[in-house]
Amino acid sequence: MAATITALRRQISSASDLKSVVRVMKASAASAIGQYERSVAALADYARTVELGLSVCLRAVDPAGIHARAPHAGDKARTVHAVVFGSDQGLVGRFNDEVVDYAIAQFASLPVRVWAVGERVHERLLDAGRTPEGVFAVPGSVEQITQLVGQVLQTVPMADSADAGRSQSATLILFYNRPSANSYNPVSQRLLPLDEQWQQTLALQPWPSPQLPEVLSANTQTLRAFIHEHLFVSLFRASAESLASENASRLAAMQRADRNIGELLQDLDATYHRLRQAGIDEELFDVISGFDALAPNSEAGPQA
Repeated sequence: MAATITALRRQISSASDLKSVVRVMKASAASAIGQYERSVAALADYARTVELGLSVCLRAVDPAGIHARAPHAGDKARTVHAVVFGSDQGLVGRFNDEVVDYAIAQFASLPVRVWAVGERVHERLLDAGRTPEGVFAVPGSVEQITQLVGQVLQTVPMADSADAGRSQSATLILFYNRPSANSYNPVSQRLLPLDEQWQQTLALQPWPSPQLPEVLSANTQTLRAFIHEHLFVSLFRASAESLASENASRLAAMQRADRNIGELLQDLDATYHRLRQAGIDEELFDVISGFDALAPNSEAGPQA
């Protein structure tokens, strides 16, 4: 009995310590989610500015090119360049599996050159029969996302070209997990070539002020610069949303762990108190039995 109670005490202490660790990890994941969501929100104004600049350039540089045919998913002759964002940290469930499965399903039989963000996504792609062209490190903070975006723009072919942005043969697609109301969902975003309908919408949208803008010189160079910034914004947003989804998955896992540990602690506490009470009752019964055995026999008569 004593050994069992001692073992229960150790289990309760270990479970309590683990619960404290889980709570710290929950707070860390929740804080990280807010950090990445704020970075995406802060990027919205800059993205709007880039879109306004693109709208001016698209009107000034070869307006007929705006209506160039967008790539068709069934065109198997076109090489698709894809970047798959994942996670290199644990406690994220099927985070990497879901985004890779989604990307593989979208690839179909197209000739795809894949770049992985994260070693675990890299290994998962290898298991699926897709050998990545390269692998990038997963950012550990908002400040490191800029470094990742720069590496992608320098490494992935056509990712930093204005001509690729409007060419029919250049295709660049991002695959990542995006936060949702419940947890996250795998999504894809085609960056290159620029979407035909999106270009038309930008070129036709009214300018927000009475003073109309104009491109003074080097129209193509200006367009290239705005396309570069558009790619930067899109890659930054995709990475930040992927990291927010990763922490949302970890937060959900920690919430489940916290709930399970709480239930375990309740069971251990109940078992401990039951055994402790049983031990106290047993000791009381022993005391009463000993008292009865040592007490004088009240029914015996006086001795001669």
